[in-house]
Amino acid sequence: MRYLIPFFLLFYTTFSLAESPITPEDAPIIIYKVQDNFDDIKANLEMAITDRGMLVTNILHISEMMERTAKDTGLDKKIYGKAESLEFCSIKMSYNMSLAHPANLSICPLTVSLYTKVSEPDTVYLTYRRPVMLGDAASASKALMEMLDGIVQESME
Repeated sequence: MRYLIPFFLLFYTTFSLAESPITPEDAPIIIYKVQDNFDDIKANLEMAITDRGMLVTNILHISEMMERTAKDTGLDKKIYGKAESLEFCSIKMSYNMSLAHPANLSICPLTVSLYTKVSEPDTVYLTYRRPVMLGDAASASKALMEMLDGIVQESME
């Protein structure tokens, strides 16, 4: 029993860290960190999006683009091991945001990004922007943040 307590504490600490963002509560970009394989987390992320009835409309291959253009642009310091951004949109969320103010349509497509750092290949970071909306959008903003957070949480499971 004495040996099980440290194991459970380690398990609990690791598990609970994966559930909370590593950024301050009011940060403009929310960042989560999980020890896992990039491709597995990406597959989970795609599934978390499509399981909510949305389509991933575009995948931006950020790290590949940076590597491909590094020589021509002089930007030779490699930042990412892998980095991609997935774009998608929820018509229901878009509608509710647009009810608050028509210009809120510019928030879509939504984007969740994931990356590994060159220095931390086994750590995957998942990020999304905290949207700032016009009009009386408190309920739409809250629902959108809950959806984005739920997608990221599910992808880390």
